Amino acid sequence: MLTLMLSAIGWALLLLAGIGMLYMAVATFTLNRFLGKPEQPSPGNEAVTILKPLHGWEPHLIDNLASFIEQDHAVAIQLLCGVQRPDDPAIETVRMLQTRYPGARIDLIVDETCHGSNGKISNLINMMRHAAHDVLILSDSDMAVDRDYLSRLLAALRRPGTGAVTCLYGGRGDNGVWSRLAAAGSSYQFLPSLIFAKVHGMASPCMGSTIALRRGTLDAMGGFARFADILADDHAMGQAVERLGLSIAMPPMLLTHAFTDARLRDLWRHELRWAATVRGLAPAGHAASFIALPLPLALAALPFHPSPALAALAATLIVRFCTKWAVDRHARIISASFWTLPFRDMLSFAIFIASFFVRSVDWRGTALNMVGDGRVTSSSETART
Repeated sequence: MLTLMLSAIGWALLLLAGIGMLYMAVATFTLNRFLGKPEQPSPGNEAVTILKPLHGWEPHLIDNLASFIEQDHAVAIQLLCGVQRPDDPAIETVRMLQTRYPGARIDLIVDETCHGSNGKISNLINMMRHAAHDVLILSDSDMAVDRDYLSRLLAALRRPGTGAVTCLYGGRGDNGVWSRLAAAGSSYQFLPSLIFAKVHGMASPCMGSTIALRRGTLDAMGGFARFADILADDHAMGQAVERLGLSIAMPPMLLTHAFTDARLRDLWRHELRWAATVRGLAPAGHAASFIALPLPLALAALPFHPSPALAALAATLIVRFCTKWAVDRHARIISASFWTLPFRDMLSFAIFIASFFVRSVDWRGTALNMVGDGRVTSSSETART
């Protein structure tokens, strides 16, 4: 009886691995089609304010910020940078950027006022009264863009019925091996699944990489203050836009997300916070997301049925190679080497399991307690799982 039970478990794991391989193959095909049809936007003629909430030192922060200045955009660009501490190392970076581009409008706001548990939203609230233009573009500090970023973004925002525009991104590791592993998770796991969900109507993502909208839309949503105690503020903003009867556009282009996780501990905390956030927002979808990790499933079947499991592992590696090739081709960067992906998949599976047990998360040194409905409260204790 025990032998039959163990055999059944092995076959079940192989079946799930097979489903996962098929899913990733279809997701890769969908990604290739979605990103393979770039649009040809007309030049934008609207002035924009780019909101950059900053916090601390990042390896290539000045170059990432500079990419938002070096745009093929003839109209005014205001780069509005905000920090919440007068001793924040990012201040010096902004000063250097102002020196590098004396003709650009680069404004720095230093304001310690706190408006809720979400430090990023507090920063944005402090910055907003200094925003000069009607078109607002929120973008995290760790993003870098191509020169046609604004023209393609504004073309999408001009479409009738569009309330906001968000952007996909590939990963770039800027701080050693662990940052490259973090980038690999973003490029080769998250990105294909997100495009698959968007194309097939299973999700309407709104991400901190970019949220472009008009001032009137933000006011109709209730302003940034409405999101001051919400962990997944970008997701909540997307929901607020859709409640106004407007859509969220996602043009077929990739930004670059610069990962800075220098240690395994940093990567673990960062991705555990992300996974726990998704679990809180979409518990059923998060519970089913393990299917996108067929390699750990095939490996788990190895003790039960060695020969079929080895064949499944080989097939999984082929699918992973195809996914990596497709993403690298469109992103024009290599997030990590192919041979790191098995370890990356095992790490992702461990984080997936751990996400069901975490009740507080670490956000830039602050422990945030998850209290339900996507809301958080700050705590002075260190986040633990």
